[in-house]
Amino acid sequence: MGLNDTVSAQRIHIGFFGMRNAGKSSLVNAVTSQEISVVSDVKGTTTDPVKKSMELLPLGPVLIIDTPGLDDEGELGEKRISKARKILTQSDIAVLAVDSAVGLRNEDERLIEEFKSRNLPYIIAYTKSDLISERKEIASNEIYVSSTEGTGVNELKELIGSFCRYMKQEKHIASDLLCPNDIAVLVTPIDESAPKGRLILPQQQVLRELLDAHCTAVVCQPEELSQTLSMLNSKPKLVITDSQVFEYVADNISDDIPLTSFSILFARYKGRLNTLVSGAKAIDSLKNGDKVLISEACTHHRQCNDIGTVKLPKWLEKYTGVKLEYSFTSGGDFPEDLKDYALVIHCGGCMINEREMNSRIDKAEILGIPIVNYGVAIAHINGILKRSLLPLNISLDLDC
Repeated sequence: MGLNDTVSAQRIHIGFFGMRNAGKSSLVNAVTSQEISVVSDVKGTTTDPVKKSMELLPLGPVLIIDTPGLDDEGELGEKRISKARKILTQSDIAVLAVDSAVGLRNEDERLIEEFKSRNLPYIIAYTKSDLISERKEIASNEIYVSSTEGTGVNELKELIGSFCRYMKQEKHIASDLLCPNDIAVLVTPIDESAPKGRLILPQQQVLRELLDAHCTAVVCQPEELSQTLSMLNSKPKLVITDSQVFEYVADNISDDIPLTSFSILFARYKGRLNTLVSGAKAIDSLKNGDKVLISEACTHHRQCNDIGTVKLPKWLEKYTGVKLEYSFTSGGDFPEDLKDYALVIHCGGCMINEREMNSRIDKAEILGIPIVNYGVAIAHINGILKRSLLPLNISLDLDC
């Protein structure tokens, strides 16, 4: 996979924030060397977040995000501010654009406090520096720039790079569980909900990572699993399955073959597996009329047998024996207030970055709302959660 092919969720997200006419869009255009944002003297020109994937040397692939002004006005302005604030939950680094001639305003100060409360690394870029005669002394995370003259832009990139460098820690989805030449079997159903002509993103990423680690990956559909295993000269070191066929796969491989799911691997990859596993316990406590939020980070055309809106509710009610109320969200939609829900069930989160996934988990944790992901929930319902965690070297005291 080349740098230009790197999926958004695996890129470092750099959000540009500030007030209207602070020079955000001009700065984004200067940093990307492209006119990706419309620039105008009219306040509120940027009405929606604008995203640009690029390579920022020496870091590699990043996602640059321009946002609407956080001092917008009126009913539409409030909606634009809401969209900008959502980018805060996605950003790994924030760049605050401040008009040099105006300086920090109260709104900027409040935004800086929010950066700090979120543990979000930030840079203050004093824009339009060509229009001022004097410059004040600045801190190490501050810089003067002029998008018109291009001064300070390269230095800003280097400053962003110095921040990002500390984030570039190697993470694995599955390859650290295996050694070179080990065999892994990937069970990937091709049904009416499978995308035509390709594998879904988690399957693609796991497959590529295993190949990069010089493992042997054997891919099959569920109904071909037994025949596939019989053709191997030795038992696979790991079987990774799509969560919706967890029960079938568990019933068709021997207990001594390690088993987990793509969704559980992504829960670990995003860094909050223990929290999601703990959330599975709440499934056993659901009562008639409880509200359950089922949320997917991607947007796709839902099929008649969709896992989120059809299969999960059916499995939940069969397991619990109670009638539940459901809400469904997808893509960037995720409720700000979760207090009415007894449980949140989230997808694996392959389409969003780690910071946004953790922000969603944080919202639930702050309110004491249990949250679990698809794979963990389905493993729990099928009584195989302990087994599915063992390959990850996690052994929790769970009655699952």
